[in-house]
Amino acid sequence: MATYPLPKFHFQVSWGGERIGFTEVTGLDKQVEAIEYREGSSKEYSKLKMPGMHKFSNITLKRGTMSKDNAFFNWINEINLTVIERRDIVISLLNESHEPVMAWKAKNAFPIKVQASDLKSDGNEVAIETIELAHEGLNILN
Repeated sequence: MATYPLPKFHFQVSWGGERIGFTEVTGLDKQVEAIEYREGSSKEYSKLKMPGMHKFSNITLKRGTMSKDNAFFNWINEINLTVIERRDIVISLLNESHEPVMAWKAKNAFPIKVQASDLKSDGNEVAIETIELAHEGLNILN
C-alpha cells in the first residue's frame, strides 16, 4: 500500500470543549530569531549567530457567517485594557475516520481582530467572517 501525504482539507478547531467549523486556518508557524554577536578581539571579521527568542504568527480563522451568531464580536468586545478571556485553541488535522492525526495547540489565545464579510451586490459567494488571534505559544500534539 502506498503512503501519501496528509490532505489539508479535513480539520477541526476546538476551544473550551466546543468544536467550531471553519473554512480556513492560517498562521501555524514558529520562528526563532537569530542573535548576532561579535566581541572586539575576535579574529573573525563576521558575527556569531545564536538562537534567540521564539516568535509566533497570529492565527487567522475564517468561517461562514451564521445568522444571530455574534460570538467573535462578543469575545473581542469583552477586552478591557489587559482584561480578556484567554483560550487554548486546538487545531486538528483529521484522517478518513475523522480522527486527529496531527494537532496544534495555541496557548492563551485572544482576539485582536474580527472582520465581517465584504458585501457585494452581484456576488455569488458565502459571507465569510474572520477572526485573528494572538497567542503565547504553538505546540504540536502527537
